[in-house]
Amino acid sequence: MSALASPQALPCAVFLVATMAAAGVTHVVWLRSKLSLRLNGPVDLHLKVRGRRLFGPNKMWRGFAVMPIAAAVAFWAVGSLRPGLPAWLSAGMWDLPGAQYAVLGLACGFAFMLAELPNSFLKRQLDVAPGMAPRGRGLAAVFFVLDRVDSVLGVLILVTAMLPVAPRTWVWVLLLGPGTHWLFSLWLYYLNVKARPL
Repeated sequence: MSALASPQALPCAVFLVATMAAAGVTHVVWLRSKLSLRLNGPVDLHLKVRGRRLFGPNKMWRGFAVMPIAAAVAFWAVGSLRPGLPAWLSAGMWDLPGAQYAVLGLACGFAFMLAELPNSFLKRQLDVAPGMAPRGRGLAAVFFVLDRVDSVLGVLILVTAMLPVAPRTWVWVLLLGPGTHWLFSLWLYYLNVKARPL
């Protein structure tokens, strides 16, 4: 994969954000389903550090069950359609077969979910209750930003490790991705999946 050329920055960012957003829609539908409740077990298995839960009760296996698969399908679908896509969008994609796009999407889905865990760990160590904002404006502002960019950074780091990525792609994804992530947070709040909208 490393012999490939870096795709154009803005259309590459659009591709990454759009495919992950499509996977996010499936993820939200899954979280709202009764079937997902069968995987309500906590990721941290109730383990503790300094008497505090590693990640807390809101990080459950059901969150990991669908996002990677949904991302794999979204990446595969768009990747398979690449020859027929508008030139500006296909210029933002790598010259890969559909199967490799599926692998990339699967990895990005896992990266998206795993990248949220360090943030949750830090909150638990600072005694921030799960699903709640930290006390104090400064700390609340820091975690507001972290909550928006942690998963986005996870995907960017993973993609950059696997494929050539132009530095400006990072800029565009960091401009487009957190806003999209925030919209999903609002959606989850209004669907009663999350305790707070921000």
